[in-house]
Amino acid sequence: MALDFRFPDVGEGIHEGELVKWLVKEGDEVKADQAFAEVETDKAVVEIPSPKAGIILKLHVENGQRISVGQVIATIGEKGETYSGQAPAQEAKIGPKHETRETGNAQENSAAIGVLATPATRKAAREMGIDIEKVRGTGSGGRITEEDLKAFTGKGQGNEKTISSPEKTDFEKEGEIERIPLRGTRKVIAERMAKSFRTIPHAVHMDEVDVTELVKLKEREKGEAAKRGARLTYLPFIIKATVFALKNNPRVNASLDEAANEIVVKKYYHIGVAVDTDDGLVVVTVRNADKKSIIEIAQEVEELAGKAKTKKIALEDLRGSTFTITNIGAIGGTWSFPIINYPNAAILGVHRIKERPIAVEGKVRVRSVLNLSLSFDHRIIDGADAARFMNDIMVHLEDPAMMLVDSI
Repeated sequence: MALDFRFPDVGEGIHEGELVKWLVKEGDEVKADQAFAEVETDKAVVEIPSPKAGIILKLHVENGQRISVGQVIATIGEKGETYSGQAPAQEAKIGPKHETRETGNAQENSAAIGVLATPATRKAAREMGIDIEKVRGTGSGGRITEEDLKAFTGKGQGNEKTISSPEKTDFEKEGEIERIPLRGTRKVIAERMAKSFRTIPHAVHMDEVDVTELVKLKEREKGEAAKRGARLTYLPFIIKATVFALKNNPRVNASLDEAANEIVVKKYYHIGVAVDTDDGLVVVTVRNADKKSIIEIAQEVEELAGKAKTKKIALEDLRGSTFTITNIGAIGGTWSFPIINYPNAAILGVHRIKERPIAVEGKVRVRSVLNLSLSFDHRIIDGADAARFMNDIMVHLEDPAMMLVDSI
């Protein structure tokens, strides 16, 4: 008997993805658990295994198409079977069934899909006293988001939500252009950055630190690190200094739980590191950085960065960060204002180390100077807290021997 295979839940918080490519074609025979599709979701590419052995009777989606959890993507049958019919509609996971209705310019078969929304969004709607059936979704495939709920309350529950279309600009009339679809990793980045800046009141604290001794130490230790299979950079030292500062300033290692109206202070230290890939920035997570040496951190960062750049990284390695570091200095720049990696409370921007003349004990000396910028959530962290946190980082970077007792 033919099976309509639906895009499965590949991990907590994942509701949709983009089909990168099929690894099979219609008519192919597959084995149970054989990888038959690659889907990009949450900045990683995962292989989707076949749920059963059989023949691929029909592939319902095309490469590059966005797909939602529960959507039928393939029909698998037995030898001798043929496919007849249309692509099944997405299954209604939760919610009542309704007659066909108009939504904007598109007609949805609500009898098949119901209201498209995640359990978290449905819960938010109940808490806000909103009839979710009256809300028009702006997410992928008409999915209702929490932003849709907030916009709906502004109009009042008695009226259908009206969303004005973005103003269309005729760029072509000015000259030649190229249009690049906003999808995949770039789309995820755009959505998350917009959510972060829209949700979190950002503030920034900047400072500079004399890292002359750190430069000497790194040069002295890089040979020993290489013998142990690690490429030693400044980043592992900065991660270690950050952990020390987080322990002294726990509010920075926190998130705001808006639903519970509570500040959640984390007692673990998972440091997110922004990695520059061909598809955009991907934040990988160094878990329990407080329990790892400088060498171990260096090895792990290099391994995770390599996996991120080749899209072979596990979803688990992209989640759970409590604080994030973005190393702009590897490319260039003097100062920056990084956007916070939601739901973290802060992000540290690291810039290029430059030799500069500065006053040292009343004399002008040429020293190696590093600029740092801290973007922080002003709902949780005050300016004085940010300054104290940055001071703790600077103390450890100015005198790196302080953090090397159990690290090198």
